[in-house]
This record gives sequence, structure tokens and C-alpha cells, in this order.
Amino acid sequence: MQPSHSPTRRPLRARVLGGLALALVGTTLLASPAQAADNPYERGPAPTNASIEASQGPFATSSVNVSSTVPGFGGGVIYYPTTTTAGTFGAVAISPGYTARWSSLSWLGPRLASQGFVVIGIETNSIYDQPASRGDQLLAALDYLVNSSSVRTRVDGTRLAVAGHSMGGGGTLEAAKDRPSLQAAVPLAPWNLTKSWTSLQVPTLIFGGESDTVAPVSSHSEPFYNSIPSASEKAYIELNNASHFFPQTPNTTVAKYAISWLKRFVDNDTRYEQFICPLPSSSAIEESRGTCPYIS
Repeated sequence: MQPSHSPTRRPLRARVLGGLALALVGTTLLASPAQAADNPYERGPAPTNASIEASQGPFATSSVNVSSTVPGFGGGVIYYPTTTTAGTFGAVAISPGYTARWSSLSWLGPRLASQGFVVIGIETNSIYDQPASRGDQLLAALDYLVNSSSVRTRVDGTRLAVAGHSMGGGGTLEAAKDRPSLQAAVPLAPWNLTKSWTSLQVPTLIFGGESDTVAPVSSHSEPFYNSIPSASEKAYIELNNASHFFPQTPNTTVAKYAISWLKRFVDNDTRYEQFICPLPSSSAIEESRGTCPYIS
């Protein structure tokens, strides 16, 4: 069981993080109209809290199934924006956790796609696959998406990201370590026996659950975050009173900040930095940490 928090934990964090937020307000850099016009990867209208918290973003989406016979991973589902006038999109491969299938996370597919991403939610070769194998499968899924899939003409192969839950979150870290050219990584309640990620360069947002007893934040998410070099852009959001299984039902907090992180680093869309810097704070968040303002 995870040790209970002392009664002073939240007020102390609130004071520290509140002071950090105030210090960063003056240094947060948002895109001017001229900068926005210069970014060829922006997709969709200017974001608002309402637009990124909504279950449906500005893009209509469709999906296509991927056969389990494809090499490198166990098939899955691709979700993509149906517009043909917005150019290509960045892409995200997402892995479920130990013994789980893509259906456990499937709410994330259309939600991210409707914000302007091509998403491949994978089935793993085995529901018992460990993090290193899941990392390899996430990369294989991205390669398939870019080179062989029926939607490959919609994907910008230079703007790719990975995400996953539990062992899939551990696999997300493995994939990011193995392929530093990735633009972003979003591990959700990640589990991995490897605790040190000092070579990880990919901008990484880790979500942890305060009440997670499967991958307690004290032995997983927090040491993972702490070990990533400060020179690499990183953030950590711990959800208040959340169990290990918080990603398996639609979660506005996860969606809001995952979208913002992916937009900021996959699309280089600084319009979204306002949602992740200053560091997020709400009743749903136990604490947040990060290297903002983000410069990469």
C-alpha cells in the first residue's frame, strides 16, 4: 500500500507551486499572430479551455481497423481527421497496459484525432508483454502508420509521439529512449522496473495517480520524472485520489493536458503553452511539476 500523505502535504505544495506559477507568469512565452502565421504545423482554431476539454474537437474523424497480421505489433485501430484541406498531421501511437486491450483506452483515440492528430491504438503481440516489448511495438506501429497504412498520406512522419498506460506507459518511456527523434511522450500511470531515464531526450509528460497501488507514484512516476534530465522538457501531473486505472475511463484532465502537450511539442503550437505553463492546478490535480517555460 502507498503511504498516506501527511496533513501538511497539499498546503505546502500549494504554496510552493503557487509561488512558482507567479514567478513564471511573466516569463511564459505565447505565440504572437506573426509567429503563429509562421508555423506550418498549426491545426485548428485558437484553443480555449472549453475547446480542449470538450469530448469532440474541431475536426470530424473516422477510423480504420488494422489487422493483427501486420508485422511488429498486434494490430489495432487508426483514428484520423477526415478533412482533406488541412495538410498532414502529427501522429501518436498508444499502448494499453498489462493484460489489457486497446478497448480499455479507446476513448482517447477519437478524442485526440478530433484535435488534429492521427492516432493508432495498438493491440500488443501478447497481453503479457513487458515494457521493452511494448516500446518496440509502439515504434513498429508508428513505422506502419507512416509507411504502409491506408492513411499514410495524412501523416507527417517527422512529427510522431507515443503514449500508453501502465506497462504501456513503461513502454512509452522505452520507445522515447530508443528513438530520440520522437517529438513527445505521454506515459499514463507508467510501470517499469527501470527507474532511471537519464538518457531520455524526448519531451515527456507523465501522469500519475495519487492512490495508485499497482504502480505507486513513489516508486514509479515520481522517480521516472526525477531521473529525466532537466535539459529535456518534462512535466509531471499527479491526479488527486486517482487509482491505477484512471486512464481507462474518459478523463477531462488527462485529455486536456495530453492534448496541450502533444500540440505544443508535436505541432510546435505555442498557442497551447498557456495550458501547461504556468503549471496546471485544479481540484483534480494533487500536484504538478515541470520545466516550463518550454523552449524546445
